[in-house]
Amino acid sequence: MHPKHLAQPDRMVLRCRYHMAPFSVQERKSPAPSRREVELSKVIKESLEPALFLELYPRTGVDVFVEVLQADGGTRCASITAAALAIADAGVPMRDLVAACAAGKVDDTVVLDLYDAEDKLGCADVPVAYMPSLNAVTLLQMDGILSPDEFEKAVNMAMDGCKKIYALQKEALKTKYMVVKEVEE
Repeated sequence: MHPKHLAQPDRMVLRCRYHMAPFSVQERKSPAPSRREVELSKVIKESLEPALFLELYPRTGVDVFVEVLQADGGTRCASITAAALAIADAGVPMRDLVAACAAGKVDDTVVLDLYDAEDKLGCADVPVAYMPSLNAVTLLQMDGILSPDEFEKAVNMAMDGCKKIYALQKEALKTKYMVVKEVEE
């Protein structure tokens, strides 16, 4: 861990930095970290920590850097999913992979995986991060207004989306290591 004074004597420290490139959105943004980027850095960190065996690596730091090059909605969920996959690929032991997906309400219809225009014009957004093997939710947020039935439908749709993404994450890891194994032989 560097600097050493940030190290925890009993656990690993996970640091996450979410950043959107100035050209990633329609209206050029300042390259300086915005309040939203600071918040999403914290959300990503808190979504990933339950999946990690923090206690196995005292005085250790793991840094996760997310750089969004094109933002068309769903960057929070895509960042969590990609970061979990990157941590697993780096060989850091995990309880389970974390997959994230969002559902929301657009034109009185609950839909899965909103893109930018739907997110801006929609009534609500419900991002969910989930560890399917453990049946554990690591992130549940909601922006907007939904009835209790709509909320339940959105959460169920998002969790089903997470399960599909989870299968793709596992397949990506498996494929990479099968290729590595073939090269070694």
